[in-house]
Amino acid sequence: MQLECFKSYDVRGRIGVDLDEAMCRSIGRAFAAVMKPQTVVVGRDVRATSQAFQAALAEGLLESGVDVLDIGLCGTEEVYFATDHFGAGGGLMVTASHNPITYNGIKLVERGGRPIPSDGGFHEIHDLVAAGIAAPEGPRGSLRQVDPRPAYVDKALSFIDPPSLAGLKILVNAGNGCAGPTFDAIATALAERGAALEFERMHHTPDGDFPNGIPNPLLAGNRPATADTVKANGADFGVAWDGDFDRCFLFDETGAFIDGEYLVGLLAEAFLDKVPGSKIVHDTRVMWNTQDLVTRAGGETVASLTGHAHVKATMRRVDAVYGGEMSAHHYFRDFMYCDSGMVPWLLIAEFLCRTDKPLSELIDDMRANYPSSGEINFTVSDSAAAIAAIEAALVTDDCEVDRMDGVGLNFPDRRLNLRRSSTEPVLRLNVETRGDQALLAATTAQVIDLIRPFEI
Repeated sequence: MQLECFKSYDVRGRIGVDLDEAMCRSIGRAFAAVMKPQTVVVGRDVRATSQAFQAALAEGLLESGVDVLDIGLCGTEEVYFATDHFGAGGGLMVTASHNPITYNGIKLVERGGRPIPSDGGFHEIHDLVAAGIAAPEGPRGSLRQVDPRPAYVDKALSFIDPPSLAGLKILVNAGNGCAGPTFDAIATALAERGAALEFERMHHTPDGDFPNGIPNPLLAGNRPATADTVKANGADFGVAWDGDFDRCFLFDETGAFIDGEYLVGLLAEAFLDKVPGSKIVHDTRVMWNTQDLVTRAGGETVASLTGHAHVKATMRRVDAVYGGEMSAHHYFRDFMYCDSGMVPWLLIAEFLCRTDKPLSELIDDMRANYPSSGEINFTVSDSAAAIAAIEAALVTDDCEVDRMDGVGLNFPDRRLNLRRSSTEPVLRLNVETRGDQALLAATTAQVIDLIRPFEI
């Protein structure tokens, strides 16, 4: 039996339908049985059920003889950090991130903040929960509240030179998620270490009722609030986070949203300025801008399958200093190869101070040189048939077909990537060109017309 709340790498489901306290307690037991940790870090987001779900997870661990370190309200990256910092055997974060308010979930990692392999430990945890794992007999573990935030702040600020940050006004939108308290700790430490930055805060207080909507800046309808406030306050740029702030989204000083692929390129450039000749990992959905910037800066790009487990594994294999996905996940070698939503905006602030250019100028050049369609999703009856029809219509002698991650059709002047969802009847399309907006529009329209007969 496949439990609905177990996805590819984490647990997510409808509260009271797919996921409840009893399920969380079982997951705690199963995590203890499979991973065999002595100590586990647990944390939670701000959702109304998260504290009870965290307590149930902890109880499942405790009755299995595992010691639990409770770090309370936090971001997912703080669980990753604390797991490594305290030398724990694993970490569990109760969060539904950007999902609807009726959802909650759990993110699971092993020692060092590493992902648990989906074809190994994660499946074993699922199977034990599905079988109804009982509490083992034996001594209980201990529960202790700990505060890793000061050490986490030190780690985040180790990526930059605080005294070099001066003269910027930054608008931050925590979306009433978890980011507010952690950001405040970072802002205080920045000031203490010589940074001269001005911050404007909005929707800053954690509130599980999400009075300003679920924090998910990837949705276009959620962006105007941040964009308008950036312009109204004369900020140099804006930052908005999702619920557990493992993703951050940037807006330039005009209020324009910065698409993920361009932020990957900019962060790659910032890192190569610090660590010349480094390797940069990227996903394959949209990649020409990143490859061009990295090559010109003297670095080396390495393509990866999409998804945090794949990117992290690729980074470890090639010893990459940074990895980025267009979905706004950014990974750092010196942060346990994990994703962070705080480190990116710090690096961008430092890069702007170093280049003395407005963010719009840096991004506009990328948009002009490598325009992209943005990801377009289609609900289709048969993804394989739709892809086959597109290949039959478009593949010519000058087209290189890449099947590394979905299907990539690479022409000299344009490129498209098609990926099937692993959980839904959805086909995802991305198109990019070399500086040709008209060709971008024409190619996108052509592919959409080829997909239409398969839509449902």
